[in-house]
Amino acid sequence: MSRTLLRFSRGSHSGNLLSSFLIILFFFAGLNSPLHAQLSFNQPSHIKTAIYSEAKWAAPGETIWLAVELNSTDGWHIYWRNYGETGMETVFTFNLPEGVKAGEVQWPYPEVLDAADIISFGYSGAQYFLVPITIDKSVKPGSELLIKVHVSWLECRESCMPGEKELEIRLPVKDAPPEVDERYSQLFSQARFRIPHTLSDWQISSISTDHTYLLQLTPPEWFKGNLEELYFFPYQQGVLEYEAKQPFKKKGRSYLIELKRSPQSENPVDTLKGVLVAEPGWRGSGSEKGAEIRVPISEELPATPSTSGISSIWLAILFSFLGGMILNLMPCVLPVLSIKIMRFVKQAQDEHTKPWKHGIVFTAGVLLTFWALAIVLLILKAGGEQLGWGFQLQSPTFLIIISAFMFLLGLSMFGVFEIGTSLTAVGGRAGKSGGWTGSFMDGVVATVVATPCTAPFMGGALGFALTQPPLISLVIFTFLGLGMAFPFALLTSVPALLKFVPKPGRWMESLKQFMGFLLIATVIWLLWVLSQQVGTLVVIIVLFDLMFTAMAGWVYGRWGNLAMPQKTRITAWVLALIILLFSNGYTLVKYHHFITNPSESVNAGGIDWQPYSDELLNQLLKEGNPVFIDFTAKWCVSCQVNEQVALSSQKVAQKFRELGIIPLKADWTKRDPVITQALARYGRMSVPLYVLYSGRNGEQPKILPEILTPGIVLDALEFVR
Repeated sequence: MSRTLLRFSRGSHSGNLLSSFLIILFFFAGLNSPLHAQLSFNQPSHIKTAIYSEAKWAAPGETIWLAVELNSTDGWHIYWRNYGETGMETVFTFNLPEGVKAGEVQWPYPEVLDAADIISFGYSGAQYFLVPITIDKSVKPGSELLIKVHVSWLECRESCMPGEKELEIRLPVKDAPPEVDERYSQLFSQARFRIPHTLSDWQISSISTDHTYLLQLTPPEWFKGNLEELYFFPYQQGVLEYEAKQPFKKKGRSYLIELKRSPQSENPVDTLKGVLVAEPGWRGSGSEKGAEIRVPISEELPATPSTSGISSIWLAILFSFLGGMILNLMPCVLPVLSIKIMRFVKQAQDEHTKPWKHGIVFTAGVLLTFWALAIVLLILKAGGEQLGWGFQLQSPTFLIIISAFMFLLGLSMFGVFEIGTSLTAVGGRAGKSGGWTGSFMDGVVATVVATPCTAPFMGGALGFALTQPPLISLVIFTFLGLGMAFPFALLTSVPALLKFVPKPGRWMESLKQFMGFLLIATVIWLLWVLSQQVGTLVVIIVLFDLMFTAMAGWVYGRWGNLAMPQKTRITAWVLALIILLFSNGYTLVKYHHFITNPSESVNAGGIDWQPYSDELLNQLLKEGNPVFIDFTAKWCVSCQVNEQVALSSQKVAQKFRELGIIPLKADWTKRDPVITQALARYGRMSVPLYVLYSGRNGEQPKILPEILTPGIVLDALEFVR
């Protein structure tokens, strides 16, 4: 069917109806005709099709995702759910076994197809349509699911013809949580990138005039980019004049886009529904471009809100400095910093060490580690990785290395071997050298163990930093490090303050050994985090690794000390190094083969948490439900403290039930690009983050503080009433 047959549709309501009628008549009346048989079987289709499963198997009571691929070749295209002036909607029909349900098809955002001034909406190239498949608990493990999807479309270039294909996929059913098929993880990640998300952190409103709809979009405070292009694809037919331009301009901090009403539409719609596509992206260059909106038509547009919170680099610098200082009080940093204070006790009484120099070296260790983390993070993000603060603790390899390191330091505190006069004096010695290496390593270790924590003021500053150019990001990370090092630099730089430091004595040895127990507790916590990522079998292997690591430390301490002959010392050093390298090397190389699915934790405190997903959040908000989102991670100490202190409170759980709040848990323990992107939409790149939606249409969510108490949560829940 030639596209030229449709040209008369422009400019008249009757012409548009007639063109649509001809397409429908051709498509449906011809399905059982010889012509359809000729088109379907004698002419090759220009649409390649396939179906993929994100999971290797299905499980009773679980939801898995399928992706249907439609790949238009040689300049051909197919059509979106609203095809525009001409075309035909692509249709998906499911044939599912008993106990299996398919959710709503997730359409990627379309493109404008302009052929001879006829505006249509559709796709060219490879596109992936995601479908959630829910398996009922009644489905028996050991069976096999045969899932069939029938897809029909209209494919066009210079001419158009219908196409169809029945796709099928077989999935085994197992009594175990579904495991991601790594072969298709990148495919599903790219597919989700093109699925429109909800602009939960933008304020959107709309009014109607005699001939237009006017949309106003106000970005969140953390957004510092500029939108260069905007285009609205309506879900409803006949709402807009498709061939009309969609001009937009910036007014203050807001963007205004003008949409010309269709002359066929006698009355304005109550709600604008569709997809907004932005260039270069809703969070800046390289971010998501498609956003689903459902905006009620108001009588007038709200005034552009004034800026508050972190709106400039100077405020971000101030908040990062304050957050760095408060970070010293967070539970993840205290074991290391307590021992650093003990080192200062000794340095304060030593006339030869000049404590202020140690303060400078400690600050250098903190800053260089912050810079290293920031540079790695920025490089990985520039390469397309979805990462945030504490990203290294999402790596099992890093957890194994840091566990062995902290375990060795704990053994040193117990006196199994000596590597200096304090926890972090790795290779350092007191005396003439002053232990500069030890002070530097104090800063390094303190920074590394600080990454599981987010202090007050830090969350917004980090979110701001990671949306800025690299140089500005590094400046903010610099002041975060300066804030963390400031109390110790101040203590060592002011002699009057050192007079209040107690004199060293036997109590220091007891304190040092006590700190060893804190380090062992830190190792236990790290191993628990590791178990949540890779299962308990890997943890058992790491425990054996720690046993051999302790043996290496014992050999070094027993025969490698200065009291032994030189030959004995060298032999002990070599033997300890061989044991250490072999044990840890074997563990790091082989642990991947022993990964199992960690068991799901039971909901505590009476709150029935549901796993977070963008699709579930969007659905709940569309239905007007109040929602509480807990962005957390097992390696985040602050998150775990908040969960035990505030979110496990029976009063809080009771209030959740009274108000009908739906609790969602976004677990960031493992690297998850969906959760990383969700954090970025709230201007954050770290956890904890607590977000509360009232359920009222168009109302912005409430962000709770990083540190929670039952009273803080209960007060915040009044927002829902």
